[in-house]
Amino acid sequence: MQKTWNNKAWFMVLPVLVLVAFSAVIPLMTVVNYSVQDTFGNNEFFWAGTEWFSETLASSRFWDSLQRNLLFSLIILAIEVPLGIFIALNMPKKGIGVPICLVLMALPLLIPWNVVGTIWQIFARVDIGLLGYAVDGLGIDYNYVKDPLDAWVTLIVMDVWHWTSLVVLLCYAGLVSIPQAYYQAAKIDGASRWSVFRYIELPKMNRVLLIAVLLRFMDSFMIYTEPFVVTGGGPGNSTTFLSIDLVKTAIGQFDVGPAAAVSIIYFLIILLLSWVFYTVMTSSDQQA
Repeated sequence: MQKTWNNKAWFMVLPVLVLVAFSAVIPLMTVVNYSVQDTFGNNEFFWAGTEWFSETLASSRFWDSLQRNLLFSLIILAIEVPLGIFIALNMPKKGIGVPICLVLMALPLLIPWNVVGTIWQIFARVDIGLLGYAVDGLGIDYNYVKDPLDAWVTLIVMDVWHWTSLVVLLCYAGLVSIPQAYYQAAKIDGASRWSVFRYIELPKMNRVLLIAVLLRFMDSFMIYTEPFVVTGGGPGNSTTFLSIDLVKTAIGQFDVGPAAAVSIIYFLIILLLSWVFYTVMTSSDQQA
């Protein structure tokens, strides 16, 4: 019997494809076009080939910004993922405490990025900010505007406060989906708390942890608004991440060719690292 294929379903997907084309593909092609051309104004462009890519890859400014991005993302993942798992494990699974904890966890996620930056810019100031004033009152020489280490600590604490909730909610969703039969069997076998976590809870959270790690890595690696509002990339260039440096090149200096080349390299790096994260975590899941 010959199968009959119905391709009418593609008409349902067509609006999504058109939307993606206008919001992603066409802007990407525009960036690619700028990355291989040069201009001297008057809307006149000249072929430059791979000149901007070679210039970017040979620039110490690019590599320094990239190193800051990688370091920031690694620190964020090292703090937020374990902290998110710990909080999710200790949240109530039933009763009135469940909606209260979920609402409290969701609150930081509802605040826009620029507002978060403004809040922490004021909160961490030594003269009028509660955090800065309290830390200074303890005798700690703290000033995120002048000291690079203080600026980094401020940005890390700000990001942990803002985004750990996402990891918590994802992990909590994985935990509540575990059938009670697993816990009852572990209790009968006399399993320790660590054994329950290692052999029951952690494997059941693998999928949501993969999503959490990928989301937090991509977002932290592309971070722009918060550090730009809080430190502006300073003091000096200590918090000038690749995104901030890219905006300075594109808007501040109006070098659209180099900025487009950096954008494409930036995009490919994020794509490659996300693929590595996904491949490593899914392969370890299959082996387990």
